[in-house]
Order: sequence, then C-alpha cells, then structure tokens
Amino acid sequence: MKLFKKILNITLPLLLGVFLVYYAFNEFSDDEIQKIREYFKTADYFYVLLSLIFMKISHISRAYRWRYSLQYLGYHSSFVNNFMAISIGYLLNLTIPRSGELSRAAVLQKYERIPFDKGFGTIIAERIVDMFFLFLMVTLSLILQYEQLKAFLSEHIPLNQLLIFFGLMIIAIIVGLYWFYTSKWKLLIFLRSKISGLVEGLLSIFKMPHRTPFLLHTLIIWIAFVLTFYFGTKAVPETSNLSLGTTMVAFVVGSLTISFTSGGIGAFPLLISKILALYGIPLAAGTAFGWILWSSQTVLVLLLGGLSFLLLPILNRKKR
Repeated sequence: MKLFKKILNITLPLLLGVFLVYYAFNEFSDDEIQKIREYFKTADYFYVLLSLIFMKISHISRAYRWRYSLQYLGYHSSFVNNFMAISIGYLLNLTIPRSGELSRAAVLQKYERIPFDKGFGTIIAERIVDMFFLFLMVTLSLILQYEQLKAFLSEHIPLNQLLIFFGLMIIAIIVGLYWFYTSKWKLLIFLRSKISGLVEGLLSIFKMPHRTPFLLHTLIIWIAFVLTFYFGTKAVPETSNLSLGTTMVAFVVGSLTISFTSGGIGAFPLLISKILALYGIPLAAGTAFGWILWSSQTVLVLLLGGLSFLLLPILNRKKR
C-alpha cells in the first residue's frame, strides 16, 4: 500500500504535467507549432545563460541564509552541504511537490547530524518568510495591473468557489488541530513531543542574532528571482520589451505555478503564455518563452541535483 501511494504521488503530478503539455499544444495549428520551433532556434541564449546565473545566485544566497537559523539553534553546517541539500531539494520537487523540503532536512541529518525536526523547522521558517515576500509581489502586481488582471482572475479563479474552499480549509484546520492536541492516541502523543523541536526551528528566525544578514540574503534571493525571469524575457524578441508591471505579473504567475506543482511542468509555459496574451503577446511567442525559461532551468536543476547526489557521500566520507 505504501509503495502504491509513493508511485501515485510521483506519477499523478507528472501525468498532470503531460496532460497540460498536450492540452497547450493541441490548441496550436501546425503553423504556430512551427513558429514555436523557430523561436527556440533563434532565441538569444546569452540572456538564457544570464538568467541561469541569477538563478544560481539565488540558490547560493539561500544556502548562506540557512546557516544563520541553524547557528542560532547551535548547529554548524558547511556551505557546500547546504548548497547540495538545496540542489537535491529542487530536483526532488520535480517529482513530488514540496518533497524537497523534507529531503533538505534529511540530508543535514545524515551528513551534519542535525536533528530532522529542528532542521525542518528552520526550512518552514524560511518558507514563511518567502511566502510573505511572494505575497508582497502579488500585492504589488495587483496594484500595478489591476484592471488588466481583473478579467483573467475572474475567469480562472471564481471568487465564490475560492471563498468556499478557504472556509472549508479553515474549519478542517481547526477541527484537525483540536483533535491533534487533545487525542490520547499514542502516535499523536509521540508526534506532539516532536513538535517542540519543529517549533524551535520555526521560531529561530525571529530570535536569531543575525536577523539583518538573514533578511539581506532574503532580499538577494528575491531580486535574483526577478532578474532570472527578467533576463529570460530578453531571449525572445516579442517578450524583450515588456513593461515592469507586465514582467512582475508574469513573474508572480510563474512563481505560484512552480510553488504548487511539480516544478511547473506543463503548467508554467501554459499559464505564462495565457497571462502574456492579455498584453498582446502572441500565444506562440509566450509559449516559446515559457518553455525556453522552464526547460533551461530544469536542465540546470537536473544537472546540479544529480551531481549533488553523487558528490555528497564522497565529500563527507571522512566526516562519516
């Protein structure tokens, strides 16, 4: 049963991605598909390379940032192990959404002897900070481009259904938390005992003495994210002159897509092309841009994640 669930968790997101790829390309005529191929051939890959450089700058800064919350808890992890754990995390996120966070904590537990619950707590703390910055980006985009986005949001995100969904989610969370903290079931009693380590890691960001460099690295991460997307737009002529507002909107849509899917497979190029179409960018050009940006980043994630899998046990052989 456990094996079946694991297979299901991996195959369902991938099947959804394949379906979205089929759905997106099924909308195009043969001429439009040929245009997309031409965009790939004529794209300016200097800007694609520049985009990937800023992508890795964000990962490097993320590895440095992680050290501050771990140091507050009394643990010292090497930058190399942090970076490789993050690279493996991005790789695993291509299979099961958010599984990379678990793998990051598992890597440090294995190679740095940092308790899993505390390491995972620091990762959750990072995610909360990153979600706050993403929320700021969403808010800024809505302020800058509200009129243009109004029709898109009402069509793709029905407000009534969204309110019902969040209402049910809040009720489910309240009931679940009440049951979790009052149940006498031995498994839940054990889990409650482990929560203290998770909470300690979670609160580390608010108590650590190095809050300023932590926030500085957070700014670097998000600036690098935006620049990754910005320089990616320069690779295709039709997207090379997007306004700041349009770029921000497309960046936010892309970020949300990657956050809630298996690395954005299928969904990233589809939604990017749809949102850019609101601003007069042809679907073929928007789709080509989305695929060029997504595929180049995915290749880099596969390369660095695979190398990290191989190098981690070798570089930590003496330590083990």
